[in-house]
Amino acid sequence: MHRGPLREGEWVRLVDGKGRRHNIALEAGKRFFSNRGHVEHDEMIGREEGFTVTASTGGEYLVFRPLLSEFVVSMPRGAAVVYPKDAAQIVAMADIFPGADVVEAGVGSGALTCSLLRAVGPHGTVTSYERREEFADVARQNVRQFFGGDHPAWQLRLGDLAEELPASGARCDRIILDMLAPWECLDAAADALRPGGIVCAYVATTTQLSRFTETVRVHGGFTDPQAWESLVRDWHVEGLAVRPGHKMIGHTAFLVTARRMAPGQKAPMKKRRPAPGAYGADYTGPRPADVPLDLPPDVYVDEP
Repeated sequence: MHRGPLREGEWVRLVDGKGRRHNIALEAGKRFFSNRGHVEHDEMIGREEGFTVTASTGGEYLVFRPLLSEFVVSMPRGAAVVYPKDAAQIVAMADIFPGADVVEAGVGSGALTCSLLRAVGPHGTVTSYERREEFADVARQNVRQFFGGDHPAWQLRLGDLAEELPASGARCDRIILDMLAPWECLDAAADALRPGGIVCAYVATTTQLSRFTETVRVHGGFTDPQAWESLVRDWHVEGLAVRPGHKMIGHTAFLVTARRMAPGQKAPMKKRRPAPGAYGADYTGPRPADVPLDLPPDVYVDEP
């Protein structure tokens, strides 16, 4: 992203006194119109961000370049976006580092892609697979808009990761799966990940969470998966009025991570037995190898 004076073609965010936000692309000779009058683009071009402009009827606007977290929640969408709270968790907990080779399945509208590209830096790579062409077109436009053009570290491929990644022969450090059935891509991910690499799934429902987690366990080539979600609550702070905000960002998705073992190696089996009924008669999903089919649920009780 750019520093210094605002340039023609850059996007800026205008915020009025009531917190209403407008994202515009600067263009010489144009005007921005609202119910507060109009603002000349020429008044903003060439100035350092972080100033106020006054509209023709007296309304004031604060002018900054949009942050990535601000951009992704207001950009055009073909599919639902990965919200900043989850993108931050993915970058941190999947340990996306500068120079990493990252593969992403399910580009959506390009929100997570922008975070991944920022994290890998100029010497890393992000390869995104998307099945639907209309989603890929929206993501391509959004990434170009945010970075001001084509990002040299990014490749966007139309197709199914489960088929395309093995055919490419590519190796990578991290794989992010944002799709309806990420377990269908697990074998392809395992073959492509370097030892010590991380697979991370972003899923919306508990059934998806269970299916993917148990599939990772049954695969045998990964460490025991870790699953969690994050909730964000803002606070109102004004003098002695300090209290939780009336709104919060609750459940958006679950995240699951696991690390790739070296070829031929398996993680030690868990010492702790499953919870009572965890793999009982009603359970129909993937079953760990050390859990028999014929034992009743009450056998699985924690040892003292």
